[in-house]
Parts: sequence; C-alpha cells; structure tokens
Amino acid sequence: MNYAHIVSQMTVDEKIALLKGKDFWHLEGVERLGIPSIMVTDGPHGLRKQSGDSDHVGLNNSEPATCFPTASGLAATWNRELVEQVGVALGEETRAENVGVILGPGVNIKRSPLCGRNFEYFSEDPYLSGEMAKSHINGVQSQGVGTSLKHYAANNQEFRRLTIDSVIDERALREIYLPSYEIAVKGAQPWTVMCAYNKVNGTYASEHHRLMTEILRDEWGFEGIVVTDWGAMNDRVLGLKAGVDLEMPGIKFGNAKKLKAALESGALDMATLDRSVERIVRLICMANETLQQPHSYDKDEHHALARQVAGEVVVLLKNEGDVLPLDAKEGVALIGRFAKHPRYQGAGSSQIIPTKLDNLHDEVVKLIGAEKVQYADGYVGQGDVVDQGLIADAVRVAQSAETAIVCIGLTDLYEVEGRDRSHMQIPPAHAALVEAVAAAHDNVVVVLSNGSPIEMSWLGKVPAVVEGYLGGQAGAGAMADVLFGKVNPSGKLAETFPIKLADNPSYHYFPGGPRTVEYRESLYVGYRYYDSVAQEVLFPFGHGLSYTTFEYSDLQLDRSTMADTETLTVSVKVTNSGKVAGKEVVQLYVRDVEAGVFRPNKELKGFDKVALEAGETKTVTFEIGRRAFAFYDVDRADWVVEAGEFEILIGASAHDIRLTASVEVTSPTPQATRQPSFYDDFPKGTAVPQYQFERLLGRPVPDNSLEKKGAFTLNTPIADMKGTFIGRQLQGLMKKQMDTLIGDEDEDSAMRVILDAMLEEAPLRMMLMAGEGKITGDMLDSLVTIINGKTLRGVGAMVNAIRSK
Repeated sequence: MNYAHIVSQMTVDEKIALLKGKDFWHLEGVERLGIPSIMVTDGPHGLRKQSGDSDHVGLNNSEPATCFPTASGLAATWNRELVEQVGVALGEETRAENVGVILGPGVNIKRSPLCGRNFEYFSEDPYLSGEMAKSHINGVQSQGVGTSLKHYAANNQEFRRLTIDSVIDERALREIYLPSYEIAVKGAQPWTVMCAYNKVNGTYASEHHRLMTEILRDEWGFEGIVVTDWGAMNDRVLGLKAGVDLEMPGIKFGNAKKLKAALESGALDMATLDRSVERIVRLICMANETLQQPHSYDKDEHHALARQVAGEVVVLLKNEGDVLPLDAKEGVALIGRFAKHPRYQGAGSSQIIPTKLDNLHDEVVKLIGAEKVQYADGYVGQGDVVDQGLIADAVRVAQSAETAIVCIGLTDLYEVEGRDRSHMQIPPAHAALVEAVAAAHDNVVVVLSNGSPIEMSWLGKVPAVVEGYLGGQAGAGAMADVLFGKVNPSGKLAETFPIKLADNPSYHYFPGGPRTVEYRESLYVGYRYYDSVAQEVLFPFGHGLSYTTFEYSDLQLDRSTMADTETLTVSVKVTNSGKVAGKEVVQLYVRDVEAGVFRPNKELKGFDKVALEAGETKTVTFEIGRRAFAFYDVDRADWVVEAGEFEILIGASAHDIRLTASVEVTSPTPQATRQPSFYDDFPKGTAVPQYQFERLLGRPVPDNSLEKKGAFTLNTPIADMKGTFIGRQLQGLMKKQMDTLIGDEDEDSAMRVILDAMLEEAPLRMMLMAGEGKITGDMLDSLVTIINGKTLRGVGAMVNAIRSK
C-alpha cells in the first residue's frame, strides 16, 4: 500500500488529528479515505480491554482475559520458546477483542528491588530482559497485531516518575539501560515503542531526539511508531521533531493549535509532520488488515498454557533434606490466606479480570483428597496487624499434619504501580506466622507470592522455600503440581535476592528526588555489583534448584584465538545425573581478565534451557560475537573490544560456575593498563562520592532542590505548590475529583494508593488530560503566572473556572 499517497490526500487538520488519540484507547481515523479508528489497550501479561467508560488506573472493569504470570515470573522461566507461546496466546486474545495493539512488554531494568512496578519487568540483566521481550513480541505479532515496547527509557522507579530526571553516565545508559530495547527492536521490530514519562539527563523522553531518533531509528533500525505513555507529552512540537509520532490520549484542541501555528511560522516543517502521519497510517492499516477477520480463542486451552508456563516460573530456592516433592499419601496443613485467596498479579494499569482463577487449597485437594488437607488463615487483609489468635490456630493446625505449607509474600499494597516500596520486608503478620509455625514444626515449606525480592530473616528456620512469583490465574494449580512432584521445578532467578536492602548498590541514591535521581552505581546493577565486590547475597542471579541433579562436562571452544570481528562457538555437555526428568538452564558468562576500563566481574552473554530425561546427556551450543566482549567507549561513541584474554564461564547461576575456558581476542584496540576498580577508592556498601559520579558524567550533577515560588512551571507537581494558596486549592479540587471517581473504595485499597500517588506527584500539565478539553493550556499558563506571584489579576476567576470544569 502506498501510505505516502494516502497522506498526500489529507488536509492539514486531518494530519494533525491523527497525531493524537481519538479518546483514551482509540486512535483517530480518516473516514473519507478509508482509514479506520483502531483500539489499543493495556497488557502485558493479559489483555486489559476496559468495558464501559475508559480510564488508565483500573477503576472500571475490563473484559475477562487469560492472566498469565507477570514479567518477573516469565523471566524466571528462562524459556524463549515458552514466552513466545504466551505472546501467541496474547495475540489471539487481542485479535478476538478487536484490539490492534497490546501495550507491552516492559523491559525497564530492575535497578532496585524497591521499584513498585518491578513485577511488570523482566530482569536486572539487559541481555535476559531483551531476549524475553523479543520472544514475547514475536509471539504477539505473529497474530497480525502489534505490541508496545516500554517504557523507553530509564524509567526505573515509580516515585515522581512523571517528572523525575534520571541522571545516568553514558556507559551505564548504553551497557545497562538501553540494550534490552536494542535486542527487542533488532530481533522483533515491535510495531510501537512507548516513551517514558521521565527526563533522561535533563530532557524529557518525549522530546529526546537522541533517544527517539538517533539511537532508536538511526542506530537500531526501528521502523514503527513512537507513542507516548498516557499523558507523557511535554512540548508537542519538540516531541514531533524528536521523533515521537503519536500522543496518547492527547489533549483536545491545545496541541493541534500549537502544531498548526508551528507549521505556519516555519518552526515545524510539513515533511516532519507527514513522516509521523505516514507511520501512523501504516500502523492502522496493518492492524485493520487483521481485525477485518473475526477471531476467537479457546479459553480452556489458554488456561492450560498459563498453568504450564506457571510451572516453569516456580523457582525452588531451598530444599534441605529433600523435603520436596511431597508424598501425596501424607496429610498437609495449608497455612495462610493466600492459599485460598491467591495473589496472582500486580496492581495498576496491568490488572485484569481472569477468565478463571485457581487457588492452592482447591488444587491440593484435587491431588490428594480433602481428608488429607487442613487449613488455617494465619492472617487477614494486608497482613499489617498480627493476630495472635489466628497464629495460634495456625500452629495447632500445622502440628496435626506431616508437612506445613505456609503461604506468604507481598500483598497488593506492598508493590503497586505509582508507589515504590520503602523496604524489602514482608507484612508483619506473614513474618510472625512463619516464625511461629517454624518454631512448632520441623517440616515447613514456605510458598512465596511476590513480584520482587524480599528479606527472609526466617530462612534458616525452614527447610524449604518455593518462589511462585505472581503466577497468573493458573499459578496455584502449577504450584500444586510442583509441590507434589507432577512438575519438576526448573525456574531460575532473573534477579538477585540480597540479604538486606542496604546491600543493594542503589541503596544510597534510590529513589532520589525531588527533581533528580542519580544512578551513581553506574554499570554495577544486580549481580554485576554483588559479584564484583564479593558481596554475600541471599540467593544469586540465575539460582534455582531441581528435584534432579545436573553435571556439566566437556567445555569446548572452536578456537583459542579470534579476531573481534569473528564469532566464537562454545559447546558444553549437560547430563541429568538424577533419577527423574528435568530441565536445566545453562548460563554463559564472559569475563574480561585484564580490562583497561572498569568492568563487572562477569556478564551474562548466553543461555539455553535444555530438557533431559534421567541419565540423558545433551550438547548445548552457543555462538557469541563481538558485543559479548565489548564495552561502550564514550570518547569514540562506539562499542570497543580491548585486545586480550577473556574467560568463558559456564554455570548453573552467577555463583555456581561449573566450567571455565579462555580465548585470546585480537583487536585494533590494544589492551590498556588495568585501571583501578570502580569501588577501589571507597568501601563497598558506602555511597559513591559525588566527584566520582561527576567524573563519569563529564559534568557537574544537576540541581536537585525543590522548585520555589517564582520558578513554578507546568511540569511542577501540584503537591509542590501547596505552599501557595492556589496550589492548596488545586490539590483540594483534585482530591475531591479522585474521591468522586473512587467511590466507596477502602482507605487501604490498592486503587486508592495509586490515585493518592498520582495526586501527590502529577504535574500541573496533567490537568489538561483530566479536563477533557475544558481546561486549556492558556488557562494553565495564566495560572502559573499567578502562582509565581507575577500578577494577582484574575485569581478568583481562574480558580472558579477550573473548579467548574
């Protein structure tokens, strides 16, 4: 189809209209030219197509859809093929609901375990994250509908995510925070990439030409459209020139007027506008070609797939004395409310209504019979209050069974979109329950439901711990399969579990604020830090046990010396040396033995999941190229391989390295004298000095002080203006509107937490989206002038106008 010809037939007004949403979930069309309006909607682990009036925080119910495990769980499978199958199923459901694009997956790096949205992201490692995203996207788009790779870039926290400036040195940006996007773009070509809310090194992502055009399109070859996160557009003209094509949901009237004025003044040329319009027309036509055909899917088949996937999500963290698998002939006590009321997904824009929902109690009863299963609540609600009566009852029930299965984790208020955690502890009632049952019973299995790492002060008191993550609607059935040996656990951690929060390298700088967050730890995220400074951890990256054992042997490299332009073939034999079939994730790490720049101790550069019958041996083969050995040279603005020796490390986790071999790499870049380690100048666990960070940045750190009266802008959070009369009025009005929207929701509901965070952190410009076109940019510009004390004229009229609208 000749999309340029279609665009040439449009009026200027029609073109400009296409650059924003028709409403919250629909794109504009041009009916007279046969360009329909299509729908996009939230994902990423299930389709959240809202029924009735639209919103972006889950206030209104959505159509039932299969709830697969969240991204933190999918990454724990380390199974590209299985994640692609999930993508195919999501694509089928997207088609069936007549939706053109599902908004996901998210590949933001898990810089800190505290990020409230970590359950939606894959990993602390960019290679693993990128590979999972690539499989996910290829699966969805095989069905003729699109995806949206998000949130590009450096959106690694919820605190002030709408306005925070992520201050990152160039090597960290290139080596840690961008590669997951690069891998997905080059390997899957998502139809859309979603730009983040935040600033990156001083510039809003929505107007960041270097990120959106120079890197994304010119370097990586991205062919689709860039869409804003909902309400992320700052300056529409600058955004369009930077390469951000589609504003969602868009502001009625205001930005169209600005774009037209920019065209007339010459500040914006028609070719730039046409380029984005053509991309959007192409997207609509691609989706429409699929959506013209009716489609359906089998809900039972998708539920069965969700159970299969959740079975591979499960990570066996600890299994002393081979407590697991359990004997179906013996009785069990299921302790903890999660056993009957599962926590299976996160709270926020990804929250969906499942087509059906398993719970562990009923699934265990199906496996071993009701007469062998006893139950006790152990805690209620969010678990913030310890009920000694419930705990005493739980201990009594536990003592009457051969094994006590204690179901705990994080409740929905502990990890939720819009708010970061302040600690890594589980709810007090959950911790007290484990302690009490473990003191009264020797055979305790702890089953965790959580989207991110937790501290485990009780770990030494229980023989077995099973991580289920947020396993989706069939997660409980899969957990029952694992506990009783119907499925052999094969999940591996895609993130490190530190012993305590203070051990995390971002501890001193997360979440920053009020205006900036400094990524002072640079490259040293997750295992890259823990391994480099020999920091003991609770469970290492890549860790996961099995009901069988695996032996590694015969590591072979196809050459001992190679040029940096060549590909190295690595092979290793893996044998299932146990008595039952199982799956093993073979992990390949690369270490630069004598680096002339600071580099992590080792980095993941390959992995493969292999299924083996008892006694079976298979050869696993990897091919790794130049980027596996390279670092980003800031001065050359390019990837560089330093000549010298590199170790190829094969292991079952970042700590469990089984085999090692070496290869000499030749390169035009000679081996430099080894530089001091990044952490040599100061003790591990202490803050990186400002001078060190500024040396990495190549500039002083930006001002991080709160904006003061006289300097407020449309991007100032309304809560930061509460020192002014009008600021207090606006905050009160917004609070009243939120209360009206939320109705009778409990004070401690996840939805209220999300809305309270929005109220606290939303910049003034977000009122343009909330006002549905009734509040104009001119109104807010005048209001800022008044708040800054430059004039008092019209104060009462302005406040009354906004109150009425």
